[in-house]
Order: sequence, then C-alpha cells, then structure tokens
Amino acid sequence: MTTLPNSDGLLILPRLRVQNANAISSPLTHGFPSMTAFLGLMWALARKLEAHDLPLAFDSVGVICHDFDEQVTEGGYVKAFRLTRNPVDKDGGSAAIVEEGRMHMEITLIFGISGGFVELDEHAHDAIAQTVARELAGMRIAGGSVLPSHDWRSRPALLRFGDDAEDVRRRFRHLRRRWLPGFALVCRDDLLHARLDQLREAAPETTALDALLDLSRFNWHPVRPESASDDSSASTAKVEWKPESRPGWIVPIPVGFGALSELLPAGEVQSARDRDTPFRFVESLYSIGQWISPHRLDNAEQLLWYASTDPAAGLYRCRNDFACLQSA
Repeated sequence: MTTLPNSDGLLILPRLRVQNANAISSPLTHGFPSMTAFLGLMWALARKLEAHDLPLAFDSVGVICHDFDEQVTEGGYVKAFRLTRNPVDKDGGSAAIVEEGRMHMEITLIFGISGGFVELDEHAHDAIAQTVARELAGMRIAGGSVLPSHDWRSRPALLRFGDDAEDVRRRFRHLRRRWLPGFALVCRDDLLHARLDQLREAAPETTALDALLDLSRFNWHPVRPESASDDSSASTAKVEWKPESRPGWIVPIPVGFGALSELLPAGEVQSARDRDTPFRFVESLYSIGQWISPHRLDNAEQLLWYASTDPAAGLYRCRNDFACLQSA
C-alpha cells in the first residue's frame, strides 16, 4: 500500500477566506468540499509555481476548517440549496436553473513539502511562502474564490523539519494552538471496518455500504430499565429510547474513485477533457472521516492526505494515516 511521502517541512497558508466553494462533494454527500478537490488544488498550484523555479515539491495536503456557511434555506427540518438564476439564453428566454451547492468557508491549508529549500535561510523561506500565497490568491479552491485578507493570522509560513525530534514536536505544538478554533479532517477507515464486523455478527449478509449508512446517521435503541430484568415486570416495564454513543464527530466522505471500465487509449472516448491521456470511467469511493480539534494531533503526519493509485485494481483514492499513526 502507498505510504505518506517523507516530507522535509510544511508550507502553511492560514485563515484563507473562500467564497462560493462547491459544497456538493459527491453524489451522496454535501457540506464540505471533497479531499480530491484539495489534492487537485495542490497539483494545480505546483504547475503554477514552475515558472518561479522554487526549490520545493508538494507531497501532501491537510485542511483545517475554522468557519463555514453552507448556502441553504433557513428554517424547517428539510433544507434546500439557495440557487441562482442564470442569465438569459441566446433566444432571450429564461435559462434553466442548474442546481448547485455553494458554501463560504475559512480554512487553513497545510502542504507537506520536500526539496532544496531546507538549505536556505529564514528570509528565503518567507519569500517562498509569500510567492506561493500570491499564486494561490488568483486560483480557485474547490471552485470558490479566495478573498483578500489583511488579518495578521493569515500570514503564510514555511516550517523546515530539523534533525531534533523534540524541537519538531515543540514547534508543531505551537502551530496547532494557532489553528484553534478549528477542526481538521482525517480519515477513519478503521471505524468503518469495526462497524462492519460488528453488524455482521448479527447479520452476516451486511455490506460495507450498510456499515457506512449506519455510521452516517443517529441511531436510537430501546433500552429496558435495570429494575425490569425479572420476567414478571418485563412485559409492563416502560422502554426508554437512548441514542447510540458516537466515537466523535464522524461524517461520510468521498475518498477517491473506483474504475468502472478498462483503461482506454488516449483519444478513443469522444468529448473527453484531455485527448492525450488514457481514459477510464469511474465512480466515487466512500469512507468515514472525522473532524478533530488540532490540539489532539500529535504530529503533522496525522493531518496530511496524499494520493494513492493502483491502476491494476482500478483504485484512485486519497489516503490519510491518522488511524495507524494514532495506534502506533
């Protein structure tokens, strides 16, 4: 299995205000952009920076959400997206309303980086961070526009990992305090596997999708009082409904794509976006994520997401090693 690349440092772009980002992360989920959007941003940013010839390469990305405002109707149990009417069509008539989910958010992006920047001084590190921030300001984050900010907390920074492990831990503890209040998104495949095993004890035919849906909702179970344990009062005892305890703020998330077809030669599929790259049809892959406060992170590796590809198995997914690093 692909493992997290060994990064030489972190590039931190704090307190980015993003307007009208895509809130629909997959055909089944909404509320925050998919991690595939942030990995795509990382690769697009790397291509933008090629003109500057900076001595660094992007390995991974993490995201911390400080604030969000999904553009939905207020009031009532059922909510709907606030939609915009498009300009008139070529005949002067009203164009169709295209349903889209939008949200405003304030996030911090953390990139795991490697390269020759480790040999430069702090002034060069500041210049690199400012260059990256300027390029990002003109890009889209999950389809949303980056708004200008003059807040002192939004100053970008480049952190180089040294050979002193204790110094690295001390600097990371200082960083995670600056990321409060906020929540970091990590992957919890382990919770999904554990729930699947639990459900299969009672129903062996349970699928991974059943386990995902079970974890994605609030479950209430009937509980009889302890005083009604004897048979005489069991039939008349009042049953209480109690919510199931949850292991944290867990949510269903898309984590990549699975192949639906064989890999087709470049240019064979009509209307493909890129005529020079092999093509295959895919569908979304889902898992369980958890929003966790940054002060509960022990190191940067728990936060970072990276790409993992297995063309033979048809898997193209985002991975995060929080679960295995937590148990290590």
